[in-house]
Amino acid sequence: MPKPKSAYSQPTKFGKEEHHIIVVWVDNEAGVLARVIGLFSGRGYNIESLAVAEVDKKKHVSRITIVTKGTPEVIQQIKLQLGKLIPVHKVADFSRNDPDIIFKELALFKLVGNVAKQKKAKLMCKKFNPVVLDKTQKSFVIQVTALRRDIDKLIANLKPLGLISTSRTGAVAMTRGKEVFTQ
Repeated sequence: MPKPKSAYSQPTKFGKEEHHIIVVWVDNEAGVLARVIGLFSGRGYNIESLAVAEVDKKKHVSRITIVTKGTPEVIQQIKLQLGKLIPVHKVADFSRNDPDIIFKELALFKLVGNVAKQKKAKLMCKKFNPVVLDKTQKSFVIQVTALRRDIDKLIANLKPLGLISTSRTGAVAMTRGKEVFTQ
């Protein structure tokens, strides 16, 4: 992986870089996503994945899930800056190491190959409760929900079996149990 060019990406004496999933609840209106993303790009912060959807139709609130990496002070700065944006209702920071947080990513894989390769590929995906969305004699599309690292491994393992296309959602996160995040 190439070395990042941003000064914000460099480890400091205060801490090393860690992955974080930042969830932002915002008004669902034109330009909000551009403002949130502009905050990242304007300061040289990288976004590894991004997932956005409206979660409350009555209140017109959307949930933006952002995977990023940074030192503790950079993550703190990101959260503070996001909290200052007018359409932002609340900001949550989920560490990937927190056992009380569920992280998942959805991926669609298109494979082309003979019956034997298709069978082997399906077997490889079995522990992720795959769903076959399309099937022909020579190809199939399969849906898998898993951790990011598991999807990365699946991609590497499925390539020799005829993987020709992949589509991924990016990470989404939720707290375990009955508790919900409050600011």
